[in-house]
Amino acid sequence: MADQPGTLDLIEEITRKDGSKYYEIGNMVHNGRAELAAERNFITQVRILKLNIPHSQNVIKYEDYINSHYQMQDESMDHWEEWKKTPEMEKLVQAILAENHVG
Repeated sequence: MADQPGTLDLIEEITRKDGSKYYEIGNMVHNGRAELAAERNFITQVRILKLNIPHSQNVIKYEDYINSHYQMQDESMDHWEEWKKTPEMEKLVQAILAENHVG
């Protein structure tokens, strides 16, 4: 059984197969799964932009949302599951990026 994503503590830039990019607040397990997804050609690439981001109120709110809506993909994945964001969650991600001087 898959686990919840857990504590989110890094910022990644993920490049989709169509060449578009998006930022995600993840952790080392999520990054490892994204690297595996890139190896399997589900996404083009993932880059860590910032490690050990502060566990701010915005990060905590986003983390709660992700943990209540998603499970961490396991190594047998056959696609990349992008964490879809509500408009409110998108605003939180933008605030987290601003807090961390990314983007």
